[in-house]
Amino acid sequence: AADDEIKVIDRTGLILDIFTKHAKSKEAKTQVQLAQLVYLLPRLTRQWTHLERQMGGIGTRAGAGETQIEIDRRLVRNQISRLKTELEKIEKQRKVQSHGREGAYRIALVGYTNAGKSTLMNTLTDAGVLVQDQLFATLDTTTRKLDLDVGITVLISDTVGFIRNLPHDLIASFRSTLGEIRDVELLLKVFDASSDTIHEHIETVEEVLKDLNLAEKLGLTVLNKIDAIQDPEIFKGLKKRFQDASFISSREKLGIDSLTEKMSSVIKSEFKQDVFHLSFKQTKLLDTIYALTHVLRKKSDYDGISLEVEGNRRSLDKI
Repeated sequence: AADDEIKVIDRTGLILDIFTKHAKSKEAKTQVQLAQLVYLLPRLTRQWTHLERQMGGIGTRAGAGETQIEIDRRLVRNQISRLKTELEKIEKQRKVQSHGREGAYRIALVGYTNAGKSTLMNTLTDAGVLVQDQLFATLDTTTRKLDLDVGITVLISDTVGFIRNLPHDLIASFRSTLGEIRDVELLLKVFDASSDTIHEHIETVEEVLKDLNLAEKLGLTVLNKIDAIQDPEIFKGLKKRFQDASFISSREKLGIDSLTEKMSSVIKSEFKQDVFHLSFKQTKLLDTIYALTHVLRKKSDYDGISLEVEGNRRSLDKI
């Protein structure tokens, strides 16, 4: 009907609407609010230009429209400043929490939105992360322990999905969430193998990682949703094109064992060996050593305890 009102928004506005719908935690809500205001600020001028023109006539106070723009801009800038301060506090809290995870091997799931990262997270860890067949279902980073037989603690994090031409303001707003992946040792780059645009998705993810200065980070390519590929020839082509990738179905639990073995191999390949000599007064360090390293041999004598261990360099340095 002619009287129906249809909301017209651009692509960024649509992404922000989806973000707003899915923001659950205080951090996600704060980040979305910030992104919305940064998006709104340059558009305030357009909303008030009609007043500037009207207010310039005879018998009117010139510039009233412009004054209103300045008031609005100041209010928005103040709100942006307040939200940025709030996010900095959240980021500090996150760093304190991350401090307790030092020495653990860190892995993060990254990838195009709706590639099945959350389903994979649940399959690997029984994390109970919300899984929905829609864009940006995950905004908050979830971190869980991953049981791998490598002798040290392994943590894995799920992250917000990427999208083609994601506006820089949105990436900046989600800096603290994506900051989680700066400290990881390994990225699992997850893609939807059944998508017709998988090559564009891969390009997009690499571009976003480059924007975040994470392009050099060690990564494993994971092609998910192989159960949704109908044509065997397409599957054969993908296997030929991505020879180093892990082909899995998180939903049907296909290829998961092979993926975890590959992850274990990568972790162990970086292990260094070291020997620690503890006096009997230092035995309280034993729990830390067992938590952060793989103990190969233990020997006690009159002087104390000798431990031959292997682990990543960061764990060994911490001890």
